[in-house]
Amino acid sequence: MAESESLVEPMRHRGIYLLPNLFTTGALFAGFYAIVAGMKGQFEPAAIGLFVAMVMDGLDGRVARLTGTQSAFGAQYDSLSDMVSFGLTPALLSFNWALSNFGKLGWLAAFIYTAATALRLARFNTHLGAVDKRYFIGLPCPAAAAVVAGMVWIGTELNISGKRISIIVALILVALAVLMVSNLRYYSFKEVDFKNHVPFFAVLVVVLIFSVIAWNPPAVLFVMFFLYALSGLGLWFRNRYLLYQKGKI
Repeated sequence: MAESESLVEPMRHRGIYLLPNLFTTGALFAGFYAIVAGMKGQFEPAAIGLFVAMVMDGLDGRVARLTGTQSAFGAQYDSLSDMVSFGLTPALLSFNWALSNFGKLGWLAAFIYTAATALRLARFNTHLGAVDKRYFIGLPCPAAAAVVAGMVWIGTELNISGKRISIIVALILVALAVLMVSNLRYYSFKEVDFKNHVPFFAVLVVVLIFSVIAWNPPAVLFVMFFLYALSGLGLWFRNRYLLYQKGKI
């Protein structure tokens, strides 16, 4: 018995990289905070928390790449965090804000959004390295969540009761779900180089973007991400038109 046990290789406990996983934990915390705030009817802080989660999620991957601390554990942890922050949180936030009085159709719309996020993440994880890194296939779930957060935030700012526009909210959720699981291409911005020199004009553009966002955050963020959600359709129509011009369709 002792001889057979000696042949078993002891389990090795490997450490994890702290820095990128701190950002992932921050995204998970912000997403969970948004759920709690939405349950309390504090919709503006909930929407802001969702945007904070999006910023944290965008930083963890870039920090990992810049510092050479990418790992399989970090990728899986990030995916699970995304499911909470950009799957459950937007669905529950929109349900509490607008869909709770909409009967079965309300929670079904929220569930469809959540399920689409899970499918989107599963497809992304299984296609890593097999697609053009310049594009995402399907609307990225953080961008879809930003549309929901912006909608709730701007509605709160304008004193619009979500329950008065519950049908519109349900349709937007279902449309975002369809875009997430679609085969439409969305520009990933992964080609932007943060390590090398950039033209001075690029710095001015960044300053201008931040200034416009600071002028009216809910409206500007909602419009930005809503247009990004539509950009996949625009790119599809553009490609179809080019194929038509070449006589291929």
